[in-house]
Amino acid sequence: MIRKSELPNGVRVLTEAMPQVVSASIGIWVENGSRYEVSEENGVSHFIEHLLFKGTKKRTAAQIAEEIDAVGGVLNAFTGKEYTCYYAKVLGQDLALATDVLADIFLDSNFDPAEIDRERQVVLQEISQAEDTPDDYIGDLFTLRIWDGHPLALPIFGSVQTVNAMNRELLTSFMAERYRARRVFIAAAGQVDHDALVRDCTRLFGCIEGNGHVETIKPPSTHTGVLNQEKKLEQAHILIGCPALSQSDPNRYASYVLNTALGGGMSSRLFQEVRERRGRVYSIYSFTSGCLDCGYLAIYAGTNPEWVEEVLEVTVGELAKVARHGLQATELARAKSQLKGNMLLGMESTDSRMNRLARNEVYFRRDVSLEELAAGIDGVANDQVVELASSCFRRDRMNMVILGDLSGRKFDQSVWSALA
Repeated sequence: MIRKSELPNGVRVLTEAMPQVVSASIGIWVENGSRYEVSEENGVSHFIEHLLFKGTKKRTAAQIAEEIDAVGGVLNAFTGKEYTCYYAKVLGQDLALATDVLADIFLDSNFDPAEIDRERQVVLQEISQAEDTPDDYIGDLFTLRIWDGHPLALPIFGSVQTVNAMNRELLTSFMAERYRARRVFIAAAGQVDHDALVRDCTRLFGCIEGNGHVETIKPPSTHTGVLNQEKKLEQAHILIGCPALSQSDPNRYASYVLNTALGGGMSSRLFQEVRERRGRVYSIYSFTSGCLDCGYLAIYAGTNPEWVEEVLEVTVGELAKVARHGLQATELARAKSQLKGNMLLGMESTDSRMNRLARNEVYFRRDVSLEELAAGIDGVANDQVVELASSCFRRDRMNMVILGDLSGRKFDQSVWSALA
């Protein structure tokens, strides 16, 4: 049910037909995100994302919203480290309308100077909100440390300084260089006719020019250490992590299993040990962040400042146990089953299917079927988990940020004493 076509100018069109549903989700994906910005441009991709909804030569900002609202649809966008997406979800019968609106904002936005100044204030408020949200802010502090000196380290929103310096010339020239045919594809899932969509896309997107600016992609160097960041907060927030695997690494299935067993749910080791048995946190979980050529595995916890030492000791102790012994047979089986169940449950909506279709295109240039994913998960053995964990959870690879009212306490790399 998955089909892929390429327009004469190089724009790709990918679809997954889901005859059993009444909705359709469609996105314009650009293989451009914050990693493709130099430091003085930091945040420009995200700023462009905001501005494309502020009016075109045919539609005002209000008309853009009204046309989608009138059919009960959703219109939105997001910017990541390596891609940007402009998307809509509508009834299948309204897919042509959604495609037309998306093409209009993507190709013919005004970039009115008054709107740029107005939206600048919105983005600055978004930056302030992130800094006031500890579990968001600590993530930015962590990536700034682990990938220091590389564009991947910088926040997607940009900084107050870079956002204030942005003008129409910078925004339009950046978009002209990077929003080119070979970096753009259309992904749609749900009640969609592939051939009809290709015809619409040929008419609407056939005018996009060729390759544009192409960067040489270099992976970041990784850094280790401990950052003690004082901030007046009720809780202390902890983020521990280490370099791990890229999105397409052959050993990624072992990473999925390790992450799930370690902190991927209520039955995970960290949740059970730190929250359920000790009551020292409300929230603790692990996660992976993968890019084209690099990635990291991290653990987040929020706790009372007086319990930081205990939470760190228990958490690092669990990392050491996994690095030495891996997972028990029951844990391994449960993690695999959980992953496959989550994967299938996550595929019930057209927007999740559209996202999966697009991410496979970005990172693999092909469809990675659910059957292939399940087989990869089932094939993970405990010795693979041990090998991965022992290579990741080492003193010379660990990084940590602690954010909160630490009352002058300073943590250092002695926290890793349980690790090899």
